[in-house]
Amino acid sequence: MEKFTRPKVSLLLDSKTGEVVALKKIKLESVEEGMPSTVIREIALLKDLQHPHILRLYDVKHSDENLTLVLEYVDSDLKKILDSTGPEGLTLATIKSYLYQLTRGVLHVHQHKFLHRDLKPQNVLVNKDGILKLADFGLARAFGIPVKNYSSEVVTLWYRAPDILMGSTTYNTSVDLWSIGCIMAELYTKKALFMGSSDEDQILKIFNIRGTPSLEEWPEMKTLSLYKSTITKYPGQSLSKVVPRLEKDKDAIDLIDKLLQCNPAKRINAKDALAHPYFKDVPMEIKNLK
Repeated sequence: MEKFTRPKVSLLLDSKTGEVVALKKIKLESVEEGMPSTVIREIALLKDLQHPHILRLYDVKHSDENLTLVLEYVDSDLKKILDSTGPEGLTLATIKSYLYQLTRGVLHVHQHKFLHRDLKPQNVLVNKDGILKLADFGLARAFGIPVKNYSSEVVTLWYRAPDILMGSTTYNTSVDLWSIGCIMAELYTKKALFMGSSDEDQILKIFNIRGTPSLEEWPEMKTLSLYKSTITKYPGQSLSKVVPRLEKDKDAIDLIDKLLQCNPAKRINAKDALAHPYFKDVPMEIKNLK
């Protein structure tokens, strides 16, 4: 069993560059089986996924007792930003910029054949210039052909796709797009859209808003291990009523509807999401960020 304490993060001023970096120190309590796999995975991915919207890893220092990651320092995240805004919330332009950057970062991850699998506001960092950085790749996994069987114990509950909640172990990039849809709603309302207390409660809260899919709408649902034919049949609700700030923006309603499709086969992918009309007025300096 892998054992390691919660990472401690401290700051350091790089005397050569004048840049502040973050030191993420992980104390290894037991090294009988080597370094924790989640840490190895995060290091490998951060080294491989160089991108303006992914947290940069500068160096790794290793001793018998500690592992220290030297990371780009980012002083906030979407959760902190949402908590610090007044009742009016974020501006529509800011929400759109954040969502574009988030989707662009996720597309880069997917293009490198990885799933993030733990997208939530706390794992989406934002620097002082409003540039967004994906972080926390400990649950990320490679995907490809042949299809692999993945764990269903991934993604923080409130951002977990219904196919995973119902036991799918052959999911794909669509699980990350569901999480983006959940984050999109939260950026508009300042609260999570689906706040379940358990897997079963979470799926009911999703179906209450999105409607319980029929087998005609989602044929593969009956093959999932936790599917129940007796599940409550909800008619669903209008997203513009659940997220009132969307009401006058048809493009926003259309995009979030495409992100929050219960049937993963109908969910929009990251490339198509970036090309959606909703993002047409995102500033070019954001779209062309390198």
